[in-house]
Amino acid sequence: MTAGPGTRRRARPGLLPQLPRQAWVVLGGDLISAVGSGLTLPCLFIYAHRVRDLSYGTAGLVVATIALASLAGNPLGGAAADRWTPRRALMAGLTVAAAGSAALAFAHTTAALFGAAGLLGLGVAVCWPAQDALLASVAGQTDRSAVFSVRHASLNAGLGLGALGAAALVSATHPATFTAVYLADAVTFLAFVPVLARLRPGAPNGSEPRPARRQQIAFRQVLRDKAFLRVWAMTALIVTISFGQSQSSFAGFATRPGGIDARGLSLAFAANTLTVVGAQLFVLRWLAGRRRTTALALAAAAWAASWATVIAAGHLGGGAAAEIAFAAAMVIFALGETLLSPTLPAIINDIAPPGAAGRYNGLGALAFTTGFLIGPAGGATALGAGLGTGLFAALAGACAAAGLAALRLHRHLPPGANQIPVPAPRNTTPADRQVPPQHEPSGAAGQPGIPGEQPDRDPALATA
Repeated sequence: MTAGPGTRRRARPGLLPQLPRQAWVVLGGDLISAVGSGLTLPCLFIYAHRVRDLSYGTAGLVVATIALASLAGNPLGGAAADRWTPRRALMAGLTVAAAGSAALAFAHTTAALFGAAGLLGLGVAVCWPAQDALLASVAGQTDRSAVFSVRHASLNAGLGLGALGAAALVSATHPATFTAVYLADAVTFLAFVPVLARLRPGAPNGSEPRPARRQQIAFRQVLRDKAFLRVWAMTALIVTISFGQSQSSFAGFATRPGGIDARGLSLAFAANTLTVVGAQLFVLRWLAGRRRTTALALAAAAWAASWATVIAAGHLGGGAAAEIAFAAAMVIFALGETLLSPTLPAIINDIAPPGAAGRYNGLGALAFTTGFLIGPAGGATALGAGLGTGLFAALAGACAAAGLAALRLHRHLPPGANQIPVPAPRNTTPADRQVPPQHEPSGAAGQPGIPGEQPDRDPALATA
């Protein structure tokens, strides 16, 4: 059919989201720093144990120090983002992370290694909520799901490229190669700082607005937001039974009772990374117009299927068949990741009142950190007791239950915070873009939410 006179042809949106230029600048800087992190993250245990001669247990504690530092760094980064602006807080976190990575390059003693690892972990933990708040701010409500999806894809691409570089460069018999990659990591952190220094998000007349102090709220007020607490608990649960198991428990099960070697394990993780990078934008486009809680439930279902595949792969007796099955499990797991990325960070930023986005993101990042700490600890205990199959059966069941809980979560969220917007066609103006439904009064109570239901929001926070 041809378009008649006066008919306006609407082009289909492209696969790449139409994000604001400032969002692409932040994403580009994040990609560069992710390459540096990919160079070093797989190497820290080997560096501490084989190059600096620490015992297995002590080297493991050095690695754990990075995660433990996040317990303080996530809330600190959130508070700094509210007080200084997210951009300045991110610059501070990048500087601290660079100092930590450079200190690792020259750390020779046990105390120096612990101190440097803690400094690196603190800096990265400060960066996380500050960058989430910055991305949410420059993208705006309409593009938040898209910007966090692109960030997840670019993060995986950067980590994968860095890991390939580390595999080609690093050798335990040549300690100088470790010094080189840690210094390179520090450079990638610092390279992001001047880019941010020139960025003026939402700046009228070229000056960045400073958050009004009277609008800032304390963490104790955030913790009275029942909707946020539900999102926090869901985040901690999801991460514990998914990401918290994917690196440690999966690797331990696949290489011991599963019977595959380090090469097969590397192929499985490579399949995971490639799937995320290749599928993320397709999944984002498919999710357009759907509820974020629906996407979260589908992510949990994908992880349940992934853990069921792991159980099956563990009974194949090793060999090529087991390698293929474990790789397939990681591909399914990656699909869950692509379903998750447009949901939780966007929800957290949409329910955060003015002046509190940093603190909401800080506690949201802390939920991820909690899952990353609890997950490996519980998985290691089960694997140590020889309960690998039982562990993954329990994880599959927990994922199924989390999916059902995610479907119920929508009743406690404002509609505007639970919608993945439909992207505008490329030949439309910003005014033509479809935005999520705004909060409207519901019934006589006049509270935002789904008709007949009351979201668990603290009225004091809603008007902060």
